Amino acid sequence: MAERKGSAGKSGMNVDTSLVRELAEMLGDTGLTEIEVEDGDRKIRVSRGGVAMAAQAPMMAAPAPAAAPAPAAAAPAADAAPAAADTAGAIKSPMVGTVYLAPEPGAADFVKVGDSVKEGQTLLIVEAMKVMNPITADKAGTVKSILVENAQPVEFDQPLVVIG
Repeated sequence: MAERKGSAGKSGMNVDTSLVRELAEMLGDTGLTEIEVEDGDRKIRVSRGGVAMAAQAPMMAAPAPAAAPAPAAAAPAADAAPAAADTAGAIKSPMVGTVYLAPEPGAADFVKVGDSVKEGQTLLIVEAMKVMNPITADKAGTVKSILVENAQPVEFDQPLVVIG
């Protein structure tokens, strides 16, 4: 009984260190900055150091690293404005995760530019926390552009596919 009181007094709850390690590993695998899970009255949050202190700064800093690999794409600046207009009715990612254009490695992509799609047809998959989430067409039409690459990390509300 004395041991219970002592351990409860230190932490207030039993911490599943293997779960914490698994969550920390997910941060690295997915590129997320924070993961929080809740199981009944137990809640565990794992975040990368330094990011949680400045909530606005990561939002501003995130585009800079993303822009670093894109200097070649920034060269045709005249095309940048039309590209932004082309994403105006794009289907956007409902979550942070990794996008996959095919159902499994080596398989054909769900859709290609120029394909006709039906409402509800799977366009791609976003994996988040080891769960595969199909992203479907919200309307029938033709795939005008695919704005992401296979196995690319994506952010919440990032444009993925344009259907016209």
